[in-house]
Amino acid sequence: MTDTAQVPPSGGRAASPEHLGHVIFITAAAAMGGFLFGYDSSVINGAVEAIRSRYDIGSAALAQVIAIALIGCAIGAATAGRIADRIGRIRCMQISAGLFTISAVGSALPFDIYDLAAWRIIGGFAIGMASVIGPAYIAEVSPAAYRGRLGSFQQAAIVIGIAVSQLVNFGILQLADGDQRGKLLGLEAWQWMLGVMVVPALLYGLLSLAIPESPRYLISVGKVDRAKKVLAEVENKDVDLDARVAEIDHAMRREHKSTFKDLKGSRFYFLPIVWVGIGLSMFQQLVGINVAFYYSATLWQSVGINPSSSFFYSFTTSIVNIIGTVIAMVLVDKAGRKPLALVGSSGMAVALAFEAWAFSAPLVNGKLPTTEGTVALIAAHVFVLFFALSWGVVVWVFLGEMFPNRIRAAALGVAASAQWIANWAITASFPSLADWNLSGTYVIYACFAVLSIPFVLLFVKETKGRTLEEMG
Repeated sequence: MTDTAQVPPSGGRAASPEHLGHVIFITAAAAMGGFLFGYDSSVINGAVEAIRSRYDIGSAALAQVIAIALIGCAIGAATAGRIADRIGRIRCMQISAGLFTISAVGSALPFDIYDLAAWRIIGGFAIGMASVIGPAYIAEVSPAAYRGRLGSFQQAAIVIGIAVSQLVNFGILQLADGDQRGKLLGLEAWQWMLGVMVVPALLYGLLSLAIPESPRYLISVGKVDRAKKVLAEVENKDVDLDARVAEIDHAMRREHKSTFKDLKGSRFYFLPIVWVGIGLSMFQQLVGINVAFYYSATLWQSVGINPSSSFFYSFTTSIVNIIGTVIAMVLVDKAGRKPLALVGSSGMAVALAFEAWAFSAPLVNGKLPTTEGTVALIAAHVFVLFFALSWGVVVWVFLGEMFPNRIRAAALGVAASAQWIANWAITASFPSLADWNLSGTYVIYACFAVLSIPFVLLFVKETKGRTLEEMG
């Protein structure tokens, strides 16, 4: 297989201008799950210290409450592919939206810490489903020439969700006079922070009613006429629909529907391509990116920054995240996936090394010295920028593209599940590691950023410009 793909017989390489707007709407609607993914993942940042205070728990127990949602994420990601193959992508989105809604209400009105943890597991399951269904659906409805940019909508939605959650948290904190436990209409501020997610969850459910089912799923269940109608809405206006359906059907029928058994290889349990997907997913998390979104407010407060400023810096980090994501969306189809990943790994390694140096300084009156504090703030923003313009986007694009049709759903589920397990490991360990040695913790993250470079060079193949049917 060469890096330059040949145009398929169907001619379906690009959407006509009038169709592209419709494809963008479909993609944006599907990516609303990514928005919820980002919002739910990051909103807890504003509630960490309030939860610690209300339930009088230590760092280790607090970390488990924060991280326990990721167990639900792993389960949701591992099962979403199979569920989607049975009932369709759209129905999965609707289930996910319903679970998001239930989780938001329950998390805002918990009876005790265990109740809160249970609601977070439910929300995590919804996040896991969204993390799989979003990129898979977008890849399946996107013309090859635009798939990289459209696939990056998922990460764009995630980072916008993160930024909006931080902005909402900051606004609620101001209304509560800077007190995370301040009362607003009978509830504490942190409860409102968690409960506001009801609004985007309901919007996600409504949008899922306005977009078509994946043509590949429709073909797989014999609904060819409906599949042609969808393809006519998203492919080039001159495409031969019969030939396009035959091409997809042939690719899907070369082997039976994907199951976890299909992922088994002759060595090391999984096929090599599945291990590559798992590696991409794990490296994306092992660099410590979600520490910036789960614990940043607490982190900055721990080195002497007041609560309002710490929330503000969390918001500015989210804005940098959006800027980096936009850069990646512009470059992912031009520069390719691998070059962006390599640039990002290098930039993250340097930024994390500077953070490790800054946090190695002894505190003076509970604060970092001015020079080290400034370096820590700048390096934290640079780290997020390089992550966003590289691994934040390209991993989701890779996972939506790199697997052959016959194993895509199951392989995507395994890779995303591995991502959530790595995310859980980082999230659950950070408070204890930070208590041990904050500088040493960032050295560990920097080492993972360095190790990701040879991994990409040796094992990851470029997918730029190839149709899904050309992936094997």
